[in-house]
Amino acid sequence: MSQYRVLIDANDEKGLVHKVSSIFYNYDLNILSNSEFVDRESNKFFMRSVVDGAVDKEELNDAIRRVLPKGSGIKILEPVKKNIIILATKEMHALGDILIRHEAGELAANILGVVSNYDALQSLVEKFDIPYVTVSHEGIERSEHESKIIEAIQSFGDVDYIVLAKYMRILTPRFVETFEDKIINIHHSFLPAFIGANPYKQAYDRGVKIIGATAHFVNNNLDEGPIIAQEVIHVNHAYGWRDMQRLGKDVEKVVLSRALKLALEDRIFVYANRTVIF
Repeated sequence: MSQYRVLIDANDEKGLVHKVSSIFYNYDLNILSNSEFVDRESNKFFMRSVVDGAVDKEELNDAIRRVLPKGSGIKILEPVKKNIIILATKEMHALGDILIRHEAGELAANILGVVSNYDALQSLVEKFDIPYVTVSHEGIERSEHESKIIEAIQSFGDVDYIVLAKYMRILTPRFVETFEDKIINIHHSFLPAFIGANPYKQAYDRGVKIIGATAHFVNNNLDEGPIIAQEVIHVNHAYGWRDMQRLGKDVEKVVLSRALKLALEDRIFVYANRTVIF
């Protein structure tokens, strides 16, 4: 007996849930969980089913495709650990949280390595027996540095996701295209209102009442990729900017780990620069 995650996106029409569920029944598959959603504005249907049983994946794929509208997307995935690479710079809070959750068995992932443009976090990472690669950006052009980063990532083999754990380098379109739909980033939710150096000081000067974080997939529009997870917390006049920064780091690490967990469990559909998450 094996378990499978069946992910479907299609143009909506009457009876899709019944048709797909009937195929599961015909193949003697037990439905462990099922979620579906219809976006009325775009007439798009999304469905995530977890089933178990004995079945040939290609045969099941063909059977489901026959009952769906033309152009539908189907993925049949086994719940295996995914390979990830983490990119970091100097801040340790987001990276450390992922490392601890991985060590505790909370993430269905193999962390193949951590790549950074500084060696500041090497001692932390090596405590978890994870390879650490430093690719310095000093004294070389951005394009050359990025080529070395890509080479370092690819040296680890097949990668399912790249996690930017406060990696403070802007990625070029070339990098994004090389790892399309595989890069997850975290940023403070003040963007784009408070950009540049020390956004928490800028937020404090403006008297903000909430701070937060956003995790998203990376595309070629800076910090505008499809949003995966967000969180906010309330602050008031009694909070200094350093207090906001400390609380902001707490939110960032939680939101990034939450987004990564959703991706590892195949719970995210991306379309029209938005996400549907089950």
